[in-house]
Amino acid sequence: MQNSEAYLNPSVVQSIKRLDLKAQFIVKGFMHGLHSSPLQGFSVEFSEHRKYEPGDDPKDLDWFLYARTDKYYVKKYEAETNMTGWLVVDSSASMGSDANGERVTKFDYAISLAAALCYLMISRQDPVGLATFGEKLGKSLPPRSKRSQFGSVLSTLAQLRPVGETNVAHSLAQLAGMLKRASLIMIFSDLLGEPEETLRAIYRLRHAGHDVIIFHILDDAEARFPFQGTVELEDPETGETMVVDAEAVRDDYLKSLEAFRERFRREASRAKFDFVELDVTIPFDKALLEYLTARAARK
Repeated sequence: MQNSEAYLNPSVVQSIKRLDLKAQFIVKGFMHGLHSSPLQGFSVEFSEHRKYEPGDDPKDLDWFLYARTDKYYVKKYEAETNMTGWLVVDSSASMGSDANGERVTKFDYAISLAAALCYLMISRQDPVGLATFGEKLGKSLPPRSKRSQFGSVLSTLAQLRPVGETNVAHSLAQLAGMLKRASLIMIFSDLLGEPEETLRAIYRLRHAGHDVIIFHILDDAEARFPFQGTVELEDPETGETMVVDAEAVRDDYLKSLEAFRERFRREASRAKFDFVELDVTIPFDKALLEYLTARAARK
């Protein structure tokens, strides 16, 4: 049997064809490999009974009610926070770029992680919705906590293709305008674009009372710039190219990347949002741990 470190590697998860199995694989592997959950003791309260449906966990059956009625009912629980989640997935062309021949693209990583978080929230009866974006908001699904929502989200994610240019700030401003209640906003993006405008859009979300988690996803080439010699770099969204001496520009590039991320770290601390730094080589269990720890810290 593979250990959790093996089967939570993104390249292994990528080999699973069905997104629903990927999501369950990631979440169950995370729970299996975690010694103590940051959400241990997370309080829930009994909400109501409902009839048993195929796929419900038998552990939730109320056997005392069965003894009285001779019918199967499950206990429905509701998180006391009743937090509504939004999965906000960048589907622009840059998310599908494969500069270093990675088996897993940023887009693959984003939709797998989003699917896993959807599975986790639905399993806790938390309503979760989906919004995709490029230059503007694209497909969206309103938040639901029913089990059928998981299938709806997966169906939408599975049909997405990374195309077009990015405007993170405009898309987030559109999202802010459509939200009617305070929510947990989980953004999956490489954050291409003007950081000042993106940060203003995030501040608008925070000012409206939303919790925000940004999963900043890079591929290995972007995170480490491992190129040698003369290389031609292409902007995946505009098609513009540039020929550079990799050794000559590596230090400046990595310094610029660190300055970009440090800016977001400082603003995250100031505005109380979470900035999770990822690349496609990082196992999903670590990504989930970052998310759950951030959520637990807000309670």
